[in-house]
Amino acid sequence: MQYIGDIYRPPSEAYSLIIQVTVGCTHNGCTFCPMYKEKEFRMKPFETVLADLREARRHNKYVERIFFADGDAMCMSTGKLMQLLDAAGEIFPECTRVGVYSRATHILRKNEEELIKLRDNGLGIVYIGAESGSDEILLRVNKGEPANQIIEAVQKTEKAGIKASVTFISGLGGKELMKEHATKTGEMISAMGASYVGLLTLMLDQSAPIYDQVHSGAFKQLEPLEVVEELEIILEHANCDTETVFRSNHASNWLILKGTLPQDKERMLEQVRYAKTEAGALRPQWQRRL
Repeated sequence: MQYIGDIYRPPSEAYSLIIQVTVGCTHNGCTFCPMYKEKEFRMKPFETVLADLREARRHNKYVERIFFADGDAMCMSTGKLMQLLDAAGEIFPECTRVGVYSRATHILRKNEEELIKLRDNGLGIVYIGAESGSDEILLRVNKGEPANQIIEAVQKTEKAGIKASVTFISGLGGKELMKEHATKTGEMISAMGASYVGLLTLMLDQSAPIYDQVHSGAFKQLEPLEVVEELEIILEHANCDTETVFRSNHASNWLILKGTLPQDKERMLEQVRYAKTEAGALRPQWQRRL
């Protein structure tokens, strides 16, 4: 397998076959993200990817799911993605789902017919980093996409029959914008109708630009109980009309939550409120990792 650099995948793709079809991220400018800083974005030649698929077939008798890395495979033209999906389906006929990361921008560049074709050829889930529902925070972290575009992209993905899994980052507004981050994030969860929503918690990496902002005092991180308070506000403002699987069980999170909105909202809020008064309910620092 011809992997280039570190390879990242969503937690739910832990048992998937990882095939690198692009190198790096098309944007690679978010201040909180260290993942692709050492890579210059490029697409891998089809023959290189095909060789990896064939090699993987020789070493795997059964592959149920495949994930196309790196950071933004949806930037590829529909024709190129179709070619990759067709090859994956031919080599792994037992595969039930292919997943990719995507920026909202690249979903919106595809029309509904293109998305349906991709779905019919195996694309089953798209992972989108929304990060925050606040335009002010998205601007500060150099996300490069406003909240309304992210909402539109998620709705478009779901309408085409492809599941959207959307991540937000607890603590991304710092102390200054904690309430705005929480309120706007809850409102975005309500509006977009994603199949899955996951919360991560901001953790510092020296290669991420936000690291210097923290150490200069320009950005003040939340304390653990402030993160829990923020989570409470997010849930209070998450008024979903359709079922959304909600998870706060990433390795970075202080508090583990699992449920489905809207039916489990009150139960999860009870867990959050209990954690605000019982320090033992929070995950110890040494257990938090990436």
